[in-house]
Amino acid sequence: MSKITATFAALKAANKTALITFITAGDPAPELTVPLMHAQVAGGADILELGVPFSDPMAEGPVIQRACERALAFGIGIHDVFAYVAEFRKTNQHTPVVLMGYANPIERIGAAAFIAAAKAAGADGAIVVDYPPEECEEFAAAMRAAELDLIFLLAPTSTEERIAQVAKVGGGFSYYVSLKGVTGAGNIDTAQVAERLGAIRQHVKLPIGVGFGIRDGATARAVAEVADAVVIGSRIIQEIENAPKEGAAAAVQTFVAGIRCALDA
Repeated sequence: MSKITATFAALKAANKTALITFITAGDPAPELTVPLMHAQVAGGADILELGVPFSDPMAEGPVIQRACERALAFGIGIHDVFAYVAEFRKTNQHTPVVLMGYANPIERIGAAAFIAAAKAAGADGAIVVDYPPEECEEFAAAMRAAELDLIFLLAPTSTEERIAQVAKVGGGFSYYVSLKGVTGAGNIDTAQVAERLGAIRQHVKLPIGVGFGIRDGATARAVAEVADAVVIGSRIIQEIENAPKEGAAAAVQTFVAGIRCALDA
């Protein structure tokens, strides 16, 4: 059983919704990445998504685009991301870490090298936004062999065939994109989300996390009524942007704690 699967099982037994939080590695400064990871856990995050900076993050809105630009200005690349995970693992062995990014950095170092380095660092899975499941069976199998979960996105426009393919090759959980747009955009229609999740669950037996557009405790709580996890990224990046650098970790911990309280209320 993967660490992600075990985490969802424990939360289900405790009747709790998973809180999945996102930051971009290297933002707002390289030395703050690991403290920010610990701050999210201290605030109540159950699973961490660590973004791999990329110059063309097609699914991201302006907030995460800016985070990628700041990280790339420091020269942060995929090997730095592995190093951050390894550093985090020195003092936290239990919180799952998912690497989130795009195909280009993986293709550049090679899939086998990526899997080996992710495993060695202590990562637990990956979301590769532009890897379609129909073309990922071999990569997904190699990830599973290394006890890593390959997590796929589903959208309001996903066809039944695409949902079935994700059910076939995906691991850990499935990430439902609640909006037809980029991260941080729009407002969630929870009734529409509930309807779509019902259709997705006809095929996908993994836990389902919902992201894109969750900005506060009220939205998170509403989504938690129908999903197994809520995913928050852009709003956390905004907390980092609005805080002085030395106060970023504290600001993130406080924000995440507020979301955790809303979910547990």
